[in-house]
Amino acid sequence: MATLHSPPTASNAYPASALFVPFPFVCFTLTLITDILYWRTSNLMWSNFSDWLLFFGLIFGALSIIAGLIDLARPATRALRPGWPAVIAYLVVLVLAIINSFIHAGDGWTAIVPYGLAASLITVIAMIACVYLTAEQRSADAWRTP
Repeated sequence: MATLHSPPTASNAYPASALFVPFPFVCFTLTLITDILYWRTSNLMWSNFSDWLLFFGLIFGALSIIAGLIDLARPATRALRPGWPAVIAYLVVLVLAIINSFIHAGDGWTAIVPYGLAASLITVIAMIACVYLTAEQRSADAWRTP
């Protein structure tokens, strides 16, 4: 008689953090886009969108850190976690987003232009570095496995 559930292994385990990590990346990228739109149009709606996108990006960023810690504790997903440079880059992204959120908490035009826009751009550049570091680790892992 076959069992309904097989024990998780590295081949069939799915890291929980993979469910949450894309949301901050999307929210912070859209924050840059809405900051640019606010800069070009001066429409307050884009500033409000930026604030909400930063908020939800930070919420999902916190959830992804919690899920990452759970993945680290699970033996089946421990091998699937990103390397320490990618983890540190991800934490830097979240710190930059917190700083960006404080900048956006200001009032009016000066909350976005120029410092909020610059902080959003730096956050997106840090996210690109994070993706690069993760891809580098994945390719190095692919070369090591037979």
